[in-house]
Amino acid sequence: MGEIGFIFDGMMAKRILTGLKPTGQQLHLGNYFGAVRPFIELQKTEQDSEFFLFLANMHGFTQTHNPDELRANTMTIAKLYMACGVDLQRTLIYNPALIPAHAQLGRVLTCLTIMGTMERMHSYKDALAKGKAGEIGVGTFCYPILMAADILLYDADIIPVGKDQKQHVEYARDIAQKFNAAYGETFKLPEPFIQPQVATIIGIDGRKMSKSYNNYIGLLDNADVLLKKVKQIPTDTKTVEEPKNPDECNVYQIVKHLIDAEEDQILREKYLAGGLSYKYAKEYLYEKLSAFLLPLQERFAEISDDEVRKLLQEHSEKVNAIATRKIEEIYQKIGFYL
Repeated sequence: MGEIGFIFDGMMAKRILTGLKPTGQQLHLGNYFGAVRPFIELQKTEQDSEFFLFLANMHGFTQTHNPDELRANTMTIAKLYMACGVDLQRTLIYNPALIPAHAQLGRVLTCLTIMGTMERMHSYKDALAKGKAGEIGVGTFCYPILMAADILLYDADIIPVGKDQKQHVEYARDIAQKFNAAYGETFKLPEPFIQPQVATIIGIDGRKMSKSYNNYIGLLDNADVLLKKVKQIPTDTKTVEEPKNPDECNVYQIVKHLIDAEEDQILREKYLAGGLSYKYAKEYLYEKLSAFLLPLQERFAEISDDEVRKLLQEHSEKVNAIATRKIEEIYQKIGFYL
């Protein structure tokens, strides 16, 4: 499994790269629609591009310090990448922890970044909103710097991300420009790829879907958990007969990502015409979620841990060769080599 059909020599038209943090036991719909599905769709349209997909466990370590938990979460995300339909013949799926250049470039970029830049990052502001500044880990504070290293190390052109990660990709561009101005052309300037219709996926409470809010629908949620979560979605007090605005309904805001344009038009007309009950809307959502998740979960169950370990080892070795060449170029330019 996972025989690479491309050489990955950097001579292709573009490099497309993304990754997700293993901070929970699974991925959720927001992760899928924000990063994984756009990545898969780009594989269908960008036939001459190279694809890099990483397991952001070095980022996950900022929140998960239990080694067994981190290993299990990382394994699960790797399997989910595969179960979601990533083309393994055209994608390198890798573990940055096996590639020293990630931490090495992160250190270089840290020395070129001022405190004020990190203080303006959403990741820091979100952490600050949850606690005192003195209690925030340095890893969390510097999270965008490591993310920039993850991107710039591979001269990535396109970064499929959710709306909340756009600022971090912009920082990667800024620090790349700063480095290039000081040491000569070294890094490509990455562009975030954000599909407007899935820029933000809402959770079952109406806020952005997030593990930290515990309002997510997981890709591995079983039927009972799924049904319980769907029932928890709040609705307004309008009667069945009253017309309803689908854009103001949390149930619709989730199901619209699971149906095609024709189904969406029919559903919107039912909302606007009146006669649609929220009970029906929730049953419809549950039906669409089940149809989407069950095949994915079946594919997930068929993937063994040994398959994943073998694939990650092979792919990480290929990626390490690319990263090593890049960090050697960087070290030479900044004067680390005599």
